Amino acid sequence: MKLLYKPLGIVLGLLAGLAARRLFDAVWSRIDEEEPPGPTTELAPWGKVLGAAALQGAIFGAVRAAVNRGGAKTFEHLTGVWPGERRPDPS
Repeated sequence: MKLLYKPLGIVLGLLAGLAARRLFDAVWSRIDEEEPPGPTTELAPWGKVLGAAALQGAIFGAVRAAVNRGGAKTFEHLTGVWPGERRPDPS
């Protein structure tokens, strides 16, 4: 049953990437009128390059985690099987 989650996880990952890109673009447009600089943008200051990278990483990580967690919870709800690893209850 867990094997059925693999293709769903791949699709969810792609959708998360698209959603995260749109969210990052929307957030960045409120910070700066210019496109976010990449690491090799010649005249961009270090702070702007590192700030853009950190913001992008945080947004992508959070969106990916939210989408994957939601997908896993939905899969469990529909099938009764948790698709990931289970850890012992710490209590």
